[in-house]
Amino acid sequence: MLFLTAVILTSCGNNPQQTAPPPTNTSVSYGGNYHTALTLTEDFEQGHKAAYASGNIVFKTGNWLLQDALTGSSEADYKTGKQSVRIRNNGKISMLFDVDGASTVTVKHAAYGEDGASAWALFVASSNDKTFKQVGATIISSNHNLQTATFNINKTGRIRFEIRKLSGGKNRINLDDFTISGTGDIQNEGGTSVSTGDTIVGTKPSPTDSVAAGDNDNLLLGNPSGATHSLSNYNNYLINQKYYTESYSRDRCGPNWVCWHLGATDLGSASRSNDFRPDTKLPAGWYEAQDYSYQGSGFDKGHNCPSGDRTNTSDANSATFLLDNIVPQAPYNNQRTWEHLESFTRGQVQQGNEVYIMMGSYGTGGTGSKGYAETIDEGRINVPAHIWKVVVIIPNGDQDLKRINKNTTVIAVDTPNDNSINPNWMQYICTVRDIEKNTGYNLLSNLPKAVQDAIETSRYAGTPKSKRSYADD
Repeated sequence: MLFLTAVILTSCGNNPQQTAPPPTNTSVSYGGNYHTALTLTEDFEQGHKAAYASGNIVFKTGNWLLQDALTGSSEADYKTGKQSVRIRNNGKISMLFDVDGASTVTVKHAAYGEDGASAWALFVASSNDKTFKQVGATIISSNHNLQTATFNINKTGRIRFEIRKLSGGKNRINLDDFTISGTGDIQNEGGTSVSTGDTIVGTKPSPTDSVAAGDNDNLLLGNPSGATHSLSNYNNYLINQKYYTESYSRDRCGPNWVCWHLGATDLGSASRSNDFRPDTKLPAGWYEAQDYSYQGSGFDKGHNCPSGDRTNTSDANSATFLLDNIVPQAPYNNQRTWEHLESFTRGQVQQGNEVYIMMGSYGTGGTGSKGYAETIDEGRINVPAHIWKVVVIIPNGDQDLKRINKNTTVIAVDTPNDNSINPNWMQYICTVRDIEKNTGYNLLSNLPKAVQDAIETSRYAGTPKSKRSYADD
């Protein structure tokens, strides 16, 4: 019964089922069990497009397609910040990501410069239909200062929006501060990663750097593969991304493993940035995965360190969208099984614990929504065969290494990278030693040998309250 309930709650490919929220105001939408109404505002400040030619641009909320449109920052552009969108002819701007329902949309608009009036309208499409239909009245932009247009949407399920200039001609319009109210998490086009929803806690903690000397260091429990920051070690290249640390493989074009610490101060109210992008700090001559590398592949952009584990600041959240923190992950593996484990882990933190996490992948060949593949992006990016994680849970405190003992809770999970995966992560429980055998890594090397021998050979059996666990989610 628990399993069937979980499957219903996590049917996240289309319209996730709603349930009453838990006692705490935690939102783990898209693949999680609960949804909280959020407000999503695109201010068009991030990203720049200087020409009217059709092209994609990554704004704060995600990818947008601009056709006969650009970002304008001149004195003639009406805007609330440094720039707004300017549209001419029969141009349009289109979201290339979905939101989970909406109650209203507001848009600020004006006639550009000294141009005459122009007509435009808002269109909406569902993830099932994908046909855009006008919603609300046609708007006339004639004022030379920003006005606000409000549209009543009142739609549930996965939807996306588009604004079209209808009147044609040479007159141009400015658009700014596109705000969607009553939405859940966002999902980018082409199966991009929604490995976590945004986690909202009642009080925003003071931002703190997750990496510190000793306690809370991402590599406190050890460097699993002995990675080094040396160009000659190009398939085991150590990168400190501040909010997580990783071993990167040049030839696989992705992380071998990623390690991070998760505590209460890492969880806050920062929005999901969704700014997937290449890591330009990779050594010269190394191929950098691009956002488009995953398009049409049948695989999600699967986070290692999840977006939801870094919501204390915008910078922390944005760091998780570097593409060297991403692997091609089967959609159901990413959106269901791993999302449940990530939500469970954050729940442990909200109950007064801190957590050290190691996650990685190994092997070649996975099965996504379009079938089996060994690589994507014309052979440049390896598709892993297995994805694993080790979670070490201890009560909040200091001198963490000394407090990890033979009785410490350790969760080890190893899943096939397969779209037919069971949504219950407990079905893939293993031991740390099992993962070490399959990867050749030494995962908890900084712990005393006696402690390693105890916790690396034990199998997690669920929390004391429920040993069966999918209730653990």
